[in-house]
Amino acid sequence: MKINFIESTFPKEGSLVVFGYEEKQLSEFAKQVDKKTDGQISRAMEHDRYEGKFGQTLCLSAPSGLKVNRLCLVGLGKEDELDELKAEKIGGKIMASLMMSGDERLSVAVETSKKAKFTPEEFAAHLAYGAKLRRYRFDKYRTKEREEKKPSVIALDVMLNETDAAATLYDSLDAVAEGVIFARDLVSEPGNVIYPESYAEQIKQLSALGVDVEVLGEDEMEELGMGALLGVGQGSASESHLVIMRWNGSSDDEAPLAFVGKGVTFDTGGISLKPGAGMEDMKFDMGGSAAVVGLMKALAGRKAKVNAVGVVGLVENMPSGTAQRPGDVVTSMSGQTIEVINTDAEGRLVLADALWYTQDKYKPKLMIDLATLTGAILISLGQEYAGIFSNNDELAAQLVAAGEAVEEKVWRLPLGEAYDELINSDVADMKNIGGRNAGSITAAQFLQRFVNDVPWVHIDIAGTAWKQKASDLAEKGATGYGVRLLDRLIRDNYED
Repeated sequence: MKINFIESTFPKEGSLVVFGYEEKQLSEFAKQVDKKTDGQISRAMEHDRYEGKFGQTLCLSAPSGLKVNRLCLVGLGKEDELDELKAEKIGGKIMASLMMSGDERLSVAVETSKKAKFTPEEFAAHLAYGAKLRRYRFDKYRTKEREEKKPSVIALDVMLNETDAAATLYDSLDAVAEGVIFARDLVSEPGNVIYPESYAEQIKQLSALGVDVEVLGEDEMEELGMGALLGVGQGSASESHLVIMRWNGSSDDEAPLAFVGKGVTFDTGGISLKPGAGMEDMKFDMGGSAAVVGLMKALAGRKAKVNAVGVVGLVENMPSGTAQRPGDVVTSMSGQTIEVINTDAEGRLVLADALWYTQDKYKPKLMIDLATLTGAILISLGQEYAGIFSNNDELAAQLVAAGEAVEEKVWRLPLGEAYDELINSDVADMKNIGGRNAGSITAAQFLQRFVNDVPWVHIDIAGTAWKQKASDLAEKGATGYGVRLLDRLIRDNYED
């Protein structure tokens, strides 16, 4: 979809959206349109339940006095409560309502009242951002889909006076949207398309944006002593990889921010085989790595003034004659030994070596890992929040604030010695599961043993990486969760 910022006018095709506020108040441009249509908006409001509340929509087909096919009045709620997030959500709501309309062009007349918290240019940029995120659809394999089932909108015209300023503001947001879309694409692809080798090739595309990409194969990881990561992938015909992405947008002597992602491209559970029902969803067990890759694309795309390193461990967890067995003991890069009680608790083994490698080599200012790690987090928080665990109160608080700002919410859960004792092993330094109770917490305790004293947050996104129903900013399916969250964290706290 092409997004244009143009001067306000009465469009001659497609659908036109104008805005109103609570108590059936019309924006200035909506009043002009109402006058041009001989009061059709006013009369329609009299006979409809539309009140101007946030997200309410009232549409008229073939309005007289205009050349558009459809005229829609969309409510913005209270004038003084409109903010960036609401602008994004209203853009998403408009797109969700009209992208299947049959019209190829959608025009939105943007303005703000004197009570608004931001300018029309900011409103326009964030509305377009939200519309782009909601327009996304993974449909590359739908070869026989009927036209009426496909989105028709291919152009969005955002109309306002200061078009250049709006376009400039949007450029930075568009880079983040592209990162989210890349992450969604990666998660949505099936396991026969995205596997460790092909995934690494996809990541190499970031080189065109100035990201330095390095790929380690199994021989190199074996030399480094990454027995935990390599053990997970040893049952697969696909070679495991560790991919390192570096973006240097600040001074060379500035320590980087580090982001680490679990990239299990397909998770059968290994010898501890998962039930067959629903196993096809395990293609998204690399959602944490996709968020890291999408973030690095976003930072490079908007030329973020920060140094960042992204590290993703890419493996496929398969059952075979060479697969890791329950009861095996592996030695991690840190030198710590791990008794593998359950081969389906594999993500933490991948992250153990990736985290140790990252903190050891790059000496980062902070380290955040993302992983679809535990089903237990779904039991705790459903799909509304990701669970976070941290050794640093300030960093955790920053992440909570960023989550609220972009509505990728996180909820902090505890760590503690009593939980840590649950993963002690009788035959090794630790075991990879701690039992039925507190499953998400004991998984985080396991990871904490590989971060040393680096300020660290673990984000369990098992409930948020993929959703069963659409939201204002995403179709059902892959959400790209984590890209917007971490980009906001960086913008608000760590850029020069």
